[in-house]
Amino acid sequence: MTTLRVWAPLPGSVEVETGGTRTPLTPLDDGWWTGEIGGPGTDYALVLDGGDPRPDPRSAWQPHGVHGPSRVVDHDAFAWTDQHWRGVPLPGSVLYEMHVGTFTPEGTFDAAIARLDHLVDLGVSAVELLPCNAFAGERGWGYDGVAWYAVHDPYGGPEGLKRLVDACHARGLGVVMDVVYNHLGPAGNYLPEFGPYLTEAHTTPWGPAVNLDQAGSDHVRRFILDSALAWLRDYHVDGLRVDAVHAFVDERATHLLEEMSTEVEALGAQLRKPLFLIAESDLNDARMVTSRAAGGHGFDGQWADDVHHALHANLAREASGYYGDFAGLPILAKVMSKVFLHDGTFSTFRGRTHGRPVPSTVPGHPFVVYLQDHDQVGNRAVGDRVSATVSDGLLKVGAALVLTSPYTPMLWMGEEWGARTPWQFFSDHEGALGDAVREGRRAEFGSHGWDSEDVPDPQSEQTFLDSKLDWSELDQPRHAELRDWTRALIALRRSRLELSDGRRELVDVSYDEQAQWMVVRRGPVAVACNLGTAPAQVPVPGGAARVVLASTPLDAVAPGQLTLAGESVAVVDLAL
Repeated sequence: MTTLRVWAPLPGSVEVETGGTRTPLTPLDDGWWTGEIGGPGTDYALVLDGGDPRPDPRSAWQPHGVHGPSRVVDHDAFAWTDQHWRGVPLPGSVLYEMHVGTFTPEGTFDAAIARLDHLVDLGVSAVELLPCNAFAGERGWGYDGVAWYAVHDPYGGPEGLKRLVDACHARGLGVVMDVVYNHLGPAGNYLPEFGPYLTEAHTTPWGPAVNLDQAGSDHVRRFILDSALAWLRDYHVDGLRVDAVHAFVDERATHLLEEMSTEVEALGAQLRKPLFLIAESDLNDARMVTSRAAGGHGFDGQWADDVHHALHANLAREASGYYGDFAGLPILAKVMSKVFLHDGTFSTFRGRTHGRPVPSTVPGHPFVVYLQDHDQVGNRAVGDRVSATVSDGLLKVGAALVLTSPYTPMLWMGEEWGARTPWQFFSDHEGALGDAVREGRRAEFGSHGWDSEDVPDPQSEQTFLDSKLDWSELDQPRHAELRDWTRALIALRRSRLELSDGRRELVDVSYDEQAQWMVVRRGPVAVACNLGTAPAQVPVPGGAARVVLASTPLDAVAPGQLTLAGESVAVVDLAL
């Protein structure tokens, strides 16, 4: 038998339905109910005040979709083989962002296992999975999840995720899980029928906010924290990437994020391995990664979009929308050591000043940087990657700047070989909701200057299929060359202390805006880039230099000077 507990302070009665039979649950204090149901494999649903059956809010498996009954899972039954896995710390890591549904033609956890050796050969440290909790329909990005404890069944359910994590650990790869606690999807959200999980006291872009500070919020916060701990404990994942933390509205003295970092640290101590938390934050505030003792939230990392924006604006020559402030080598030079462009400066996109400076005592490792990610590709009208816009030479420049930076680099799946397949917005909603998503997406892009007729239908299965990686591209010399370049950069980062060193004060950047060259110096190692199309004479400090890695063949290096071909990059050792 399995003991069931559910927090449901709103209904006057709660029953559990199994096999067509309804059995009342026993009320406890503070809105909790309890009862006994069958063991692992039992399907069950909850009935509130005699209404229609609903899934368990803490369900670990929804084999019949987010509207169907839940199924009991025994997490102790899985035969783990990672007993000697001691985890992977965030400092020094190279992350690889992956969407399970489009990473392989099959779109499952087991199919992803078959491709893990590619990642090992590439040299990455950890796989970062887009949300894998249950969401409506068969296909989607995962950010409209409604079951925060359940694994999306079309991917392979709980057992499939465990097999993937176990296989990653067997190959020396960590696993980071993307989790979304700032809102719920529009289909399958039954939480408001159980209790005040949402509140009208605060509003968000998705409607009423998750209730973090109003009456009943103690239980809502516990609901979130227990979910976070479950991914780390029951599925053995090594870290969490917490989506859009700037959308949390929490006016309590101890912020939810501080509570989360405290409890994750305690779990890591119990498991005797490093567990880490990464925030997606639009606040440009290093307090996110400042220790709790120093008044911060105590997260281990946060995404740094300003680095991406500066790279994109200067490589793709795009300066519309939020890229408007980021064009020019002075901007790129600033973010290569200061992290944020907007650190108290005026943001034309927001129409106000934004952010605050990163204290010099904060190293680079907590900041996750990237040339591409799922948002920056998928939220373009046609989901076009940077490889559809810039030359292979500039792709190599961008990869070099990310992978030799003082930050924690992240690759977006397929980026390592310059994948040509798009990654578009896709969903699988029914009826009027599907129509609304389709029209809303086209209207949104139309308001940003794109032709709405060019926007792929997010409800079409073909949009989803078009977004899958084409692994046969690796058989083509061009893509294999880009893959080898990425692999060489990661290997160089691991072999040279100067390139994995997170001390931002040791980064020195020089540039010539007119000639379009930039040199990022990391102690005795310099990364010299030519972003222009014409050859450039690039000065490097010291009397002589040895080329360690170059995107195009270089002649002998003259003392104090490199001659770089257009759109190329070289990593050199300096004789000091």
